[in-house]
Amino acid sequence: MPVLGTPRSFHKKHAFLVEIPEFGRAGFSKCSEISVEAAVIKHYEGGALIPNKSPGRLEFADVTLERGATRDLELFTWFQDVVRVRSGIGLVDPLYKRTIDLVQQDRDGSTLRRWTLFNAWPTKFIAGEWDNNADEVVIETLVLTYDFFDLGRS
Repeated sequence: MPVLGTPRSFHKKHAFLVEIPEFGRAGFSKCSEISVEAAVIKHYEGGALIPNKSPGRLEFADVTLERGATRDLELFTWFQDVVRVRSGIGLVDPLYKRTIDLVQQDRDGSTLRRWTLFNAWPTKFIAGEWDNNADEVVIETLVLTYDFFDLGRS
């Protein structure tokens, strides 16, 4: 006999937005997963055979965003701000770190979830690959690192 229950509605992975302060909403065709991993600290107390385990440092994976190349240079300019700070060739606005939102949407455009990445900044920018024999769009790639993330309440 089947068990009756509440059916689950799984979120589709095709509809999302990226909201970056000063850029507004940026359209991307692809976004890598958001993940965090806690290191495991093992301690064998008094010669015990089974360790006492506790959480250690957290490691947040970088997020990779991809989109078709456009005339819009805001993302490249953001990356250049980071390069200028690191190379020491001039003063730059210290606010190159931004809090961004990855917004997961339903088919009707309503927000399902809002993931907030704190102190995000670009670590890599790829202008794309060109090929005269291909009928494809040039894809820009932006890799972001961040301090931590939180699941916002929609």
